[in-house]
Amino acid sequence: MTTKPRDMTTLSIATLFLSLIPIACTSIPRTERRTVTDTYHGQEVVDHYRWLEDWSDPRVKQWSSEQNIYARTQIEKLPHIDDIRKRVAEILSAKTVSYGSVKVINGKVFTIKNQPPKQQRFIVTLNSLNDTSDEKIIVDPNVLDPSGHTSIDFFVPSPDATMIAVSLSSGGSESGDIHIFDAVTGKRLHEIIPRVNGGTAGGSLAWLPDSSGFYYTRYPRGNERSAEDMSFYQQVYFHALGTPTTTDRYEIGKDFPRIAEIQLNMNHETNHLLVTVQDGDGGEFAHYLRNPDGLYTQFSTFGDKTVQAVFGPSDNLYMISRANAPRGKVLRIAIDRLTQSEPEIVVPESSDTIVSSFFGSSTIAVTPNRLYLKYQMGGPSEFRVFDLGGNELEKPSQLPVSSVYGPSLIGGDDILFANGSYLQPLAWYRYHAGTENHTGTEKHAGSGKHAGSGRTEKTALFSTSPVNFDDTKVVREFATSKDGTKIPVNILMLKSVKRDGKNPCIVNGYGGYGISLSPYQSAARRVLLEQGVIFAIANLRGGAEYGEEWHRQGNLTNKQNVFDDFTAVIEHLIERKYTNSDKLGITGGSNGGLLMGATLVQHPELVRAAVSYVGIYDMLRVELSSNGAFNIPEFGTVKNPDHFRAMHAYSPYHNVRSGTPYPATMFITGENDPRVDPMQSRKMTACMQNATYSEAPILLRTSSDAGHGGGGLAGKTAQTADAYAFLFHHLGVDYRPVK
Repeated sequence: MTTKPRDMTTLSIATLFLSLIPIACTSIPRTERRTVTDTYHGQEVVDHYRWLEDWSDPRVKQWSSEQNIYARTQIEKLPHIDDIRKRVAEILSAKTVSYGSVKVINGKVFTIKNQPPKQQRFIVTLNSLNDTSDEKIIVDPNVLDPSGHTSIDFFVPSPDATMIAVSLSSGGSESGDIHIFDAVTGKRLHEIIPRVNGGTAGGSLAWLPDSSGFYYTRYPRGNERSAEDMSFYQQVYFHALGTPTTTDRYEIGKDFPRIAEIQLNMNHETNHLLVTVQDGDGGEFAHYLRNPDGLYTQFSTFGDKTVQAVFGPSDNLYMISRANAPRGKVLRIAIDRLTQSEPEIVVPESSDTIVSSFFGSSTIAVTPNRLYLKYQMGGPSEFRVFDLGGNELEKPSQLPVSSVYGPSLIGGDDILFANGSYLQPLAWYRYHAGTENHTGTEKHAGSGKHAGSGRTEKTALFSTSPVNFDDTKVVREFATSKDGTKIPVNILMLKSVKRDGKNPCIVNGYGGYGISLSPYQSAARRVLLEQGVIFAIANLRGGAEYGEEWHRQGNLTNKQNVFDDFTAVIEHLIERKYTNSDKLGITGGSNGGLLMGATLVQHPELVRAAVSYVGIYDMLRVELSSNGAFNIPEFGTVKNPDHFRAMHAYSPYHNVRSGTPYPATMFITGENDPRVDPMQSRKMTACMQNATYSEAPILLRTSSDAGHGGGGLAGKTAQTADAYAFLFHHLGVDYRPVK
């Protein structure tokens, strides 16, 4: 690729000085065009707003400030903005509780609790899953940082349950250091371990069985790498408690890819360490096992389609593989035979998809007599129980059309899992396996699908909601995409709403990275539904709703399928008379923001309004951002001519056309976003503002204290209220305050 600048405008010192003076922007701020032409594989591509990429430039910060002021003036003019803020705050700040990341260690329960009006989640301990009366706060970021800008990335209790290792980061940066806290008093202990967690590759930690130290992921420090490589080259180190971090022992990772993403798991009985490495975000994994003597054995490679591994009884490893099985199969191999024999198939591929998960949570659990697997069925998911011979026994009772999370081992053959739906908040359940007289280690023809005596018990760890959805129904239908593929769409609406083609409707989607959009209750969504708005969630290709083939049909050079699927869902809702184009809005974030941008430029006539969160829009420059390099396995690279042609064809930024009446659009981003560079939103906003032939506003809302999410509770509340007020106005919703 070659780059040449042309038509550069030189600002005088006086002009620069004036540009730095804050002004009240009641009209669209002027954005200067400074044309740069790139040549990719012989094709010239013009970029008018390259200068907006440089956040160190005071003129870029001034431009961003003016856009924020302009956006704020427009938002404050919206009808009922104060009433909408009040209602959103009433719901999001209500004194509800929810629990996440529940772990039972040595008989003690550790969990992250969310309890508005506290700005951030905090860690508590309990002595029982069935009683919260003795709950004790151990680590509270709201106390550590009263500004509300420090958050918990992840936490890992020590095996003896006396300490907790916690990654803390600030301002939405996700750049986390490990802090050690006493699990009884909450007092800080020992030294701080810097640069463990990051925005894309995340971070991980695994304690030694005796709790004297831990293995952890680490990013480069000091002068170990050049500035542009400091967010890459994650490796594994070991830290002994009470020693300087400068003496920590390197373990493995020097030969891993630049975009390696690492997770660690320790078998506390055998002292084996499992190291899982993902090659960027493309879904290819390699696995290594550290023996107690310190030697590492690689037992799977990138490309062999082994996507997850966990420890099982009798020194076995259980693996989820997609080799000749795109919906997944379960394999087993003895640790002492890792390189000497082929694994055996325990659970073969079926018509439903075995879910694999990478970032910190497993979707497979193996107990002395049971194998638990999570299955994805086009959006909804469920757990299924097998014996160790692979015979399916039963399913823990779960809500209809719902999502499950976990499972987590809690001793014996029992597990802990969470379950929730569009209409019911998340709750944690204990599944009692009932395996006292059944080992199940051999296949036997007499095992029926529902043989077994397990039962499911709801624990005291359940979410409460400030609203209920008793008046709401969920309809699941299928749209037909351009190539004939059936695309699920989940439609939430009040039971009283009539399908007459006149209803305001908001459509949400994602379609990427093998991530499935599963049912979950959003209390804030009540604000939309109670105003008669229909909310639809599309299960697009690019996710994993129907397995790895479903994912591959929506990534790399197949990415256009995702946008065609979303268009088909919109047209389906219109044809089925749920809504019409003048009453239809779209919303999505991150990869879903790319979906918003592509829909806006490919089918502006179908949409009245859009709210796009932390999106990707310039596909030709995304890989140059630190996080963007991790996305190459999912999107491709401009260095590959086929990838370039596909990305250029759908890249929202490069397909904005002057003189097009674009819908009302609000772009939302955070200054500290480590996953999607905020310059993506800046460039797309400038491009659309200068191109649109419509009076509908194009706004950019940037939060100075947020990253890829909306920040703390206050930030999320303000962001949600602004987005809803914007959509209500442009979709013609006559807001009625709720009494």
